[in-house]
Amino acid sequence: MSRFKPHIALLICNIVWAMDYPFYNIVLPHYVHPMAMVAGSLVVTALFSLVPLLWQKAERVARADIRKLIGAALLIGVLRKVFIMYGLSMTSPIDGSIIDTIVPLLVLLLSVLLGMDRFTELKVAGLLLGMAGAVAVVLTGASSSHQHSHVWGNVMIMLCACATALYMVWFKALVARYRITTVLRWVYCVAAVVALPFGLKEIIHTDYAAIAGHALFPTLFVLTVPTYLPNLMLNYALKSVPATVSSIYTYLQPVLAVVLSVAMGLDRLHLDTALCALVIFFGVGLVIRSYRGP
Repeated sequence: MSRFKPHIALLICNIVWAMDYPFYNIVLPHYVHPMAMVAGSLVVTALFSLVPLLWQKAERVARADIRKLIGAALLIGVLRKVFIMYGLSMTSPIDGSIIDTIVPLLVLLLSVLLGMDRFTELKVAGLLLGMAGAVAVVLTGASSSHQHSHVWGNVMIMLCACATALYMVWFKALVARYRITTVLRWVYCVAAVVALPFGLKEIIHTDYAAIAGHALFPTLFVLTVPTYLPNLMLNYALKSVPATVSSIYTYLQPVLAVVLSVAMGLDRLHLDTALCALVIFFGVGLVIRSYRGP
């Protein structure tokens, strides 16, 4: 059973992240400014990260790793949050979830560049197909037929995917050295301190009465659930599952996000977007096939 636990963790975190897309679309920017949500969610997550200290003794972190943890905080805590909040405030939840599926391809590219993997014909073909599909989805944001999408919002989601992939590859060894709760406490406490000064004004000027009347549940959900819990699951999985394998679970997200977004009347699935998604999926399929051998 223990060998399945990392995969169950990956399943949970990707289900939660799939729910993010439609809920963020409801809240941002109509009720909450993106920067207010960045700062607010990071402060809440930082508080959650302190809870394990009630039963766990604080783990000592090597001085050489403190700078790395600060770098991880800026990358996955601040930058990724900024990209996804501003991105989803400008684009559709369906486009956002599909663009995010290029994470496995970015993980492959970074792994090759850092000498952790190597290219094969199948991997190159899969990478080119997947990236072409993702770029096509980004560019559909400029089409007048995609009323809920915007090219700059799609670019932001692309940058969010880049930040996620970089974290999964670059900081995997760091995650393996310490308890998951230690890594998350450092990452999110540092990220909250950095982000709060930039979002404090927007937090103060938020219309809380409007939220209470029209968007209370989705606001509370995106403020409290998507950050600490799924990242706890992701970091747990990264201790025993290769980054390339863990990133494949992101392909659950667009399927669930499409179902939720259409059911909630927030978006509709366009034929060109569906075709681009199939191209991306096929590209990743080739990459997965390359690891299985002939």
